[in-house]
Amino acid sequence: MEKRDEDLHNPNDPDDPHEEDNEDNDEENSSQSSQDQNQIIESGSITTKGKYLIHCLTIIGQVEGHYILPPQNKTTKYEHIMPQLVAIEQDPDIKGLVVMLNTVGGDVEAGLAISELIAGMKKPTVSLVLGGGHSIGVPLAVSAARSFIVPSATMTIHPVRMSGLVLGVPQTLSYFDRMQDRIVKFVINNSHIKEERFRQMMLQTGELVMDVGTVIDGERAVKEGLIDELGSLSDAIECLNKMIEKREPKETEEDEVQKEGEEVKSDDTSHDH
Repeated sequence: MEKRDEDLHNPNDPDDPHEEDNEDNDEENSSQSSQDQNQIIESGSITTKGKYLIHCLTIIGQVEGHYILPPQNKTTKYEHIMPQLVAIEQDPDIKGLVVMLNTVGGDVEAGLAISELIAGMKKPTVSLVLGGGHSIGVPLAVSAARSFIVPSATMTIHPVRMSGLVLGVPQTLSYFDRMQDRIVKFVINNSHIKEERFRQMMLQTGELVMDVGTVIDGERAVKEGLIDELGSLSDAIECLNKMIEKREPKETEEDEVQKEGEEVKSDDTSHDH
């Protein structure tokens, strides 16, 4: 009677090919795990394979602008985020993007630049506010196609502020107004909140001790129409998977049309010869 490969396998044999395969697999898994850890450490993001291949991007601490913040500050650097977004949009293997936020705000122009890039992506995107999505974190939170917030998170809505030397002339106030309008228009165009209500919350007095504005929790953010849904990580991932599933058939049809066009072109070329 013939022996099967399993019967011939000796786990104690140093020359056993099965043992070499296991060692190779362990090395590959260890290498992949090391790459994932390095990606998280260096960029605060990771590409993960579940039902679909999705990219997780974190926006934490303070959004850094044109000036480098002190080393003790946790920051999100826009020059790191922007190329990542281009790569995610261009990579055919990555099917969607989830953006996780826990930010105190930061540079207005850097935050708006990242927000515009996310809003302009064709791939499915979801955002999840954890802890806080304050100040310029508000446009970042609503920039995704679908936004989520956990019940315990908060969001601060307040007017634009500027540090450093400020000239006390009418032109300065006009510049502030125009900058504020850019933020307001982006928020109302990418959420369900009304402009009048958003400005009212932004200029609210009596709520913050040292500032003008409003602090809202997760439930109120959804009620006001600023955020789409109350939920956590599993809800955001489930929503993203559904968005990808809706997009996949469309991509398949486009691929078939492109393939048919290439076949027709190939036939024409062969006839010419």
